[in-house]
Amino acid sequence: MAASIRLGRRGVFIALRAIKPNKLTVHNRLITQNKCQRTVGWNGSGFRQLFQSPSVCAGVAPLKVQMPALSPTMEEGNIVKWLKKEGDEVAAGDALCEIETDKAVVIMESNDDGILAKILVQEGSRGVRLGTLIALMVGEGEDWKQVEIPALEPITPSTAPPTAADSAPPLTSTPAASALKQLRLSPAARHILDTHGLDPQLAKATGPRGLITKEDALQLLNQSDKGRPAPPSAAVAPPPPPTAPSVTVSPPIAPSTGRPTFPPVSVPGKPGMPGTFTEIPASNVRRVIAQRLTQSKSTIPHAYASVDCDLGAVMKLRKQLATENIKVSVNDFIIKAAAVSLREMPEVNVMWSGEGPQALDFIHISIAVATPRGLITPIIKDAANKGLQEIAATAKALAQKARDGKLLPEEYQGGSFSISNLGMFGISEFSAVINPPQACILAVGGPRAELTLAPQDPDGPVLRTQQLITVTLSSDGRLVDDELASRFLEKFRSNLEQPQRASLP
Repeated sequence: MAASIRLGRRGVFIALRAIKPNKLTVHNRLITQNKCQRTVGWNGSGFRQLFQSPSVCAGVAPLKVQMPALSPTMEEGNIVKWLKKEGDEVAAGDALCEIETDKAVVIMESNDDGILAKILVQEGSRGVRLGTLIALMVGEGEDWKQVEIPALEPITPSTAPPTAADSAPPLTSTPAASALKQLRLSPAARHILDTHGLDPQLAKATGPRGLITKEDALQLLNQSDKGRPAPPSAAVAPPPPPTAPSVTVSPPIAPSTGRPTFPPVSVPGKPGMPGTFTEIPASNVRRVIAQRLTQSKSTIPHAYASVDCDLGAVMKLRKQLATENIKVSVNDFIIKAAAVSLREMPEVNVMWSGEGPQALDFIHISIAVATPRGLITPIIKDAANKGLQEIAATAKALAQKARDGKLLPEEYQGGSFSISNLGMFGISEFSAVINPPQACILAVGGPRAELTLAPQDPDGPVLRTQQLITVTLSSDGRLVDDELASRFLEKFRSNLEQPQRASLP
């Protein structure tokens, strides 16, 4: 009996060992592929998509495209324009979209090869935080229409009317849920809430993207005023006798604070009511400019010094260059003279860091350019070693790119000295704000004609006309004191009034 059982078991093992693994034939593969195609709409990409997906019937795993940091100070960006549309093939290095940063409009390039499957943040979207998912891509050969779209966090609060269940306070609150709720207040609303000690969490936001406006703050203030007990009076007046209901509707009564219950809202194109204003959304560039100007004036001790420069030799040299079809501006001479002066006085070519002064081994001149988006300072690198014609061509190209919003980050970051010229606007002289972490900025006014007495000769004093400009140096008192600033201005005036001496051409 036992011997027969052992023989039977051995026969089963021999039979199983003789069976070869069942490999998929072409027919079986087609059957499997057709089944999956009926299930998820497979486009014939075969087993490559089968093994890349979590399961046969799942969508295509996406390649996430997030909002990048395109400048060191960038915290959020605006989607200006998508340069690719859904379904387009994308190679590494191709331009995906144009993003407005805190400095300029920068082109975002793709890091991967594939197909743009889904655009999640449309053109014109503003205030997109860093790391936000803005698009999805799939690999080459994959069906972009079957891309898996991950669950997105809501950006704006829901505008649906609250229900009874929603109005009830939640039983538990997690730190993650509270962190997602970020309050956004207008300056007027913040001032009202801070002045009266009100909790911003109690205000109902009606502005764009959950912004608490001035009207929301006033409404919360009115509600808090109604909830306060009335002040005690000397005698309590008897209640008035009941009267018949009247059809006339009386206007809302102002609270004891004197503020209207429903403040009027100004309408664009119409004269505003007294005490109203229109909130203008600030661009990223404007916000950064405001932040840096406040930082500069509050942390840098500004010192100012001015000097007049004679442009006679510069005007004469410009005419000579014009005969040779070389067009340069007065501002080009100023840039060259400042760069040569910095090379001759390296103690001015410094910047302030957290640990103290730092001497710079490069001379990069930042020139202020006014654009519709705000002021930006493109850089002329190594200006001391460039000729006038090269400086003129570089300055013209950078100014045009700045106005078009096409400057690259390396074209406006890393300057060592700034120049701001308002002479073309009829400004005679002004003082500029230092661009941190730089130590100096030179403010240039417009030329003016003045009569002066020439050195006396045998025939007596002679009147002559001079073309003068006033330049004002704003310097960081921690780095450039008054004596050093005066010597620098004297060196600058000498180089500008004698362009051949400074080898400006």
